[in-house]
Amino acid sequence: MNHAPAQPTDLISQLLTGMRLHGVQYRRIQTGPTFGLGFPPKPGHAYFHYLAVGNAILRDADGTQHLLSAGDVVLLPRGDGHSLLSGVDHPVQCLETIDAAPLGDAVSGVDTCPSTHPVPSAVLFHGCMVVDLGGMHGLSKLMPTVMLADGNAAQFPGLLPMVDAMKREVCSGRIGFAGILARLADAVAAMIVRDWVERGCDGASGLVMAMRDPRLSLSLLALHRDPGRDWTVDALAAESNISRSVFADRFQTVMGTAPLRYVTELRMHLASRWLTHQSLSIEVVAERLGYASQAAFSRAYKRVMGHSPGATRRGHPLASP
Repeated sequence: MNHAPAQPTDLISQLLTGMRLHGVQYRRIQTGPTFGLGFPPKPGHAYFHYLAVGNAILRDADGTQHLLSAGDVVLLPRGDGHSLLSGVDHPVQCLETIDAAPLGDAVSGVDTCPSTHPVPSAVLFHGCMVVDLGGMHGLSKLMPTVMLADGNAAQFPGLLPMVDAMKREVCSGRIGFAGILARLADAVAAMIVRDWVERGCDGASGLVMAMRDPRLSLSLLALHRDPGRDWTVDALAAESNISRSVFADRFQTVMGTAPLRYVTELRMHLASRWLTHQSLSIEVVAERLGYASQAAFSRAYKRVMGHSPGATRRGHPLASP
């Protein structure tokens, strides 16, 4: 079987196509000269912050401090607990205990600026999201705790207009601004993840090595394009134009898992998305993924995800193996 060599960008594009960030809750926050806002750990979610006005200190779970200034965007992709402060010694109050006024669908406003201070010292937009990396689910545990992007930096050329738009919406309070901000936040967070993937995930992942492998990338691209095919190790090896034994050894070495286990995990994460966000029936999902029966699919799903597909349809949080 002859194939044109797959380019790393082909596989990256295919994987990024499956990435979704689903906003759960957003807040527009304005503060006075001193503030301390706490954000509790939320596994399976990501925290997003855009600082439109002012300065702040982000203190992460292990005490590391990051200085933020206007225009900075922060993504905490694993939902680790952290705080935003005006000064290192300022007491912290959990954001969820502060009264918020509804501004739109899933968006609320928090104002801690005292009436004696006419102009807020800091204005930011905060989001809490469910992270669905699709075919990149194996990267979630490898992402850094904090991903910081300077919206004005050359490293993120597409981010500047997005950040400018967010600042206008945050500060203007025009009709419908809350919904627009929520959509912009999802897009900016996705751009930060994309940049990290394109830069090689800090060299942390076997999947990135596989993207650059001229043989493995062929089989991975075919698999991600058609996950419901009756994949065997022989079929995957044929896509890579190498023998079964060589392919299996190379896949295990680079990816850190056996080929068919990777196939199953990919299918189950796709299934979770289809059940949760597309509301497909278990029967349809099983058929799409090539399972001969709903029972066989359900057994595989529970083995990988830790709960039944029915529990996912009833609102069980997305899980990772």
